[in-house]
Amino acid sequence: MNAARLRPYRLLLVVALLVLVVDQITKLIIVEWLPVGTYFVGSSLPPVIVIPDFFYLVHITNKGAAWGMFEGYTLVLGLLGVVALYSIFHYRATLGLKRPLMQVAFGLLIGGIIGNMIDRFAYKHVVDFIDLHFGSYRYPSFNIADCGITIGVGLYILATILDAWKARKNGTVTEG
Repeated sequence: MNAARLRPYRLLLVVALLVLVVDQITKLIIVEWLPVGTYFVGSSLPPVIVIPDFFYLVHITNKGAAWGMFEGYTLVLGLLGVVALYSIFHYRATLGLKRPLMQVAFGLLIGGIIGNMIDRFAYKHVVDFIDLHFGSYRYPSFNIADCGITIGVGLYILATILDAWKARKNGTVTEG
């Protein structure tokens, strides 16, 4: 693909690259700085307290997908990432990727997918390090790539709802 063909997707590429770079730099810092297993307050490897009783830095490994689901399927999950990226590329016109909101949404998503794929192929697991507590509830640990994926999907859903609302308002959608 030449530069002229990439130009309409500049925002998507910049957002994806930004998420990927921040994700990989933060994971590299955690891998070099905190030993694996740094997690529970009071353990032999306590977390780094950023905001007491709310935000901690930890170093755990995730050999599965979100919340550790599908543990042990690292290669399959990595290949699913490749399929997702190919699908986004292949269906880019259908997905409306020339629109700015869609570029941001899919840039976040692509950066996150690639960030976690790098971990899966380099480490055989994903590095998670953000640990949030809400009272007695501890949210499952995550990373910057996960943030990109989650926010990207949320923006895509929002854009889809806005498109449907605009179409209904303009009378271009029929009920039934």
